[in-house]
Amino acid sequence: MFCRVQSAALYGVEALPVTVEADVSDGMPQFTMVGFVSSQVKEAQERVRTALRNLGIHLPPKRMTINLAPGDLRKEGTRFDLPLAAAVLLALGEIREEALQGVLLAGELHLDGSIGAVTGILPTVLLARELGCSTCVLPAENTAEGRIAGDIRVVGVRSLEEFLSFARGELPDPPVEEVKAETQNYGVDFSDIHGQEAVKRAALIAAAGFHNLLLTGPPGSGKSMSARRIPTILPDLTEEESLELSKIYSVVGLLSKERPLMRCRPFRSPHHTITASALCGSGFHPKPGEITLAHRGVLFLDELPEMRSYTLELLRQPLEDREITISRAGGAYTFPASFLLVAAMNPCPCGYYPDRNRCMCMPQDIKRYQNRVSQAILDRIDLHCRVTAAKYEELTTRGARSTGSAAMKEQVVRAVGIQQERYRGKGIVFNGELSASDMDTYCPLTGEAAGLLEEAFIKLGLSARGYHRVLRVARTIADLEGANMLEASHISEALCFRFREPS
Repeated sequence: MFCRVQSAALYGVEALPVTVEADVSDGMPQFTMVGFVSSQVKEAQERVRTALRNLGIHLPPKRMTINLAPGDLRKEGTRFDLPLAAAVLLALGEIREEALQGVLLAGELHLDGSIGAVTGILPTVLLARELGCSTCVLPAENTAEGRIAGDIRVVGVRSLEEFLSFARGELPDPPVEEVKAETQNYGVDFSDIHGQEAVKRAALIAAAGFHNLLLTGPPGSGKSMSARRIPTILPDLTEEESLELSKIYSVVGLLSKERPLMRCRPFRSPHHTITASALCGSGFHPKPGEITLAHRGVLFLDELPEMRSYTLELLRQPLEDREITISRAGGAYTFPASFLLVAAMNPCPCGYYPDRNRCMCMPQDIKRYQNRVSQAILDRIDLHCRVTAAKYEELTTRGARSTGSAAMKEQVVRAVGIQQERYRGKGIVFNGELSASDMDTYCPLTGEAAGLLEEAFIKLGLSARGYHRVLRVARTIADLEGANMLEASHISEALCFRFREPS
C-alpha cells in the first residue's frame, strides 16, 4: 500500500515542503529509506520501529520503502520522526488516509513513544499556512511557538498514542491560550551613567538612524556600560520584525517555550576570541551566526583590535548589504544581517593614551595597535566617539540627575516616526539604510551646508562612502531636531563624529 504525508525541512532560516512517501509491499523484509537523507534521519527507522512496538503495533515482515521528496534537498535532524511514523501507520492501515489530508507534521520520536520538541517550528507552521494546510501536528512543547503564526489550527501531541487519538478524531482540541510575548526588561538604564554627554549624544544618533558606532577610550571609562544600554532606547519592534526575529531564533532553538514571541531587540555580545564560523554561520548546512542573531538589534564587539583580523574583515559585506550569503557545496544560504554595530576599543595597548602621565606606549606601538582595525572597517562605522574618564563630581550624588533611557527613547521614537513617514512604501526603515541614489531625494542641503560639506570633502579627503555616511548621519540629526533641510550645524556635527583623533 502506498501513502504520503506532509512535512517540512529547514533551509537556512526558511522551511521548505517535504513529502514523506511510504510503500509497503510483498518481498524480502527490509526497511529502506531514500531521498538524500542524513544519518540522523536514517536512524529514525529504529526509533519508529521500537516506538511502534512499545505501542503494541508490530511491523509485518514486508518490504517497506520510505522516500522523502524532493530528492535533491538534504534532509537533516529528528523532525521527520513523527511524519515517518505517520506514513508507516497509514501504509499499515492503522489510520485512515483522509485523517491526515491537509495536515503537516513535525516532531522527534523517543523509544517509549513520547514525542519531543524540535527546532524551527515557527517557519514550519508559516510554510504550512502558505501551502494551504488546515492543521499542524507538533510536539506539545512546541505548541505555543506554533501558534505565533495564527490563522492555522495547531495541535500538540505528547506521544504516538495521542497522535493516534488525533488521527481517529478522539483527541479534543485544548483551549486556545493567548501567545505570551517576551517582556521588555533590560535591567539597565542610561540614568546609571553620569556625565558622558558626548557618548549619550552619539548613542542617541546611532539609535535614531541605526548608525554604526565606535567608542574609544581608556579602561573603566564606561564604553561597555554605554553600549549595553543602547537597546533601551531603540524603538519597539514592529509585528513584522518581531515575527522575523522569532523565526531566526526558532531555527537555532533559542526561543523561550513559555514566551516564544520576541518583543525585545536582541543584544549580542560575543567574546573577542569568536571564530569566523561562529560570527557568520557555520556547518555544511549553515545555521545563523552572531551577526544574524543580532538582526534588528545590536551587535556589540568589545576589545575590537583583539579580534582576529580575518574574522573582523568578514563584517565588510554584511555591514554594506545588511545580509550575508554563505556558499557551500549543497547550495548558497542567505541570512538577514541588518544590525547596529557598536564597537569599543582602547586607544593603545595599555589603554591610557593620550594621557602621557599614565601611558608609556611607544608611538609605533600605538600605531600598530590601532592599525589592527583596518580602514575598510573604520570607513563603515558612521560615528566615532572619544570616551573620556568621568570626573569625580559627575559620579557623586551631588551632581545633576542624569538623562535616562525613557527620555532618550522618546526622542528616538519621534525621529524614527519621521523616517517611517518619509520612506513609506520604499522598503526603508532607518536613515542608515539609505542608498547612494537616495541622497539627492531625501537629503536636501541648504547652501551653507553644501559649501561646508564640499570643503570637508576636499580638505579631509572623504571617500565616496564617507561622504554618503556623513549625509546619512546629518539626516538623522536633522530628524532629531524636526528639520527638513540639512543645515550647516547638522553637517558639522556629523563630521565631528566621523573622524577619530589622530594618534
